[in-house]
Amino acid sequence: MGNSILASRVCLDINSWVEGFKHDFYLNFIKDDRYMYLLKGLWMTLQITFFAVLIGIALGVVAAIVRSTHDKIIDEMRPGLRKFLLKFFNAIVKIYLTVIRGTPVVVQLLIMYYVIFASSTNQILIAVLAFGINSGAYVAEIFRSGIMSIDNGQFEAGRSLGFNYIQTMIHIIIPQAFKNVLPALANEFIVLIKETSISGYVGIQDLTRGGDVIRSRTFSAFMPLIAVACIYLVIVIFFTKMVTILERRLRNSER
Repeated sequence: MGNSILASRVCLDINSWVEGFKHDFYLNFIKDDRYMYLLKGLWMTLQITFFAVLIGIALGVVAAIVRSTHDKIIDEMRPGLRKFLLKFFNAIVKIYLTVIRGTPVVVQLLIMYYVIFASSTNQILIAVLAFGINSGAYVAEIFRSGIMSIDNGQFEAGRSLGFNYIQTMIHIIIPQAFKNVLPALANEFIVLIKETSISGYVGIQDLTRGGDVIRSRTFSAFMPLIAVACIYLVIVIFFTKMVTILERRLRNSER
């Protein structure tokens, strides 16, 4: 008799929890099509990440070439304008790397929005530039390590083919370095996806902001925030799997 009463109470508790879950799910995602806040936010997050990655790679490659060129040939260069310019640009790049890597990305985003582009109303462009410049500093060090890992014999091979230093970098060194650092660049892309979660600071309705909007409508924090976390987790797992496959193929291609 006692066991049957206990079992009935457990069933009632489970039914009550299921009904409460259904009600919360409907309230947070179905009613008034609130799930669209998450979908639109996800699309915005992916757009910002994609264009920021392009800017980051462009800046990072240029910065890496300047830094690695300075480290490799500065001692061999004769005094003159070319040596002065290389030292000058190397100093600029070092300042850029030090400042960007030494300050929080959220502070950089706020400075871009409230100080540098205070007169602009294009929050998306500002966010793309802020995240792109931030990513460029990390891509630069990733790519520089790839260039420095290439054996100096490759430079000699380029010169034996009649290439100058720039041609050797473009046709021989950079393709090999890019292949070596591709998995690390893919991981930087994954990190950048999560960093864009602070876009709401400048009024962009990204994925995180979308969950926060739902929370403000329903006064329920658990479901929208857990949903946002799960979406980020799925994205990261997906791209991590892609990086693993990429690394495996690169290893197989070297055999």
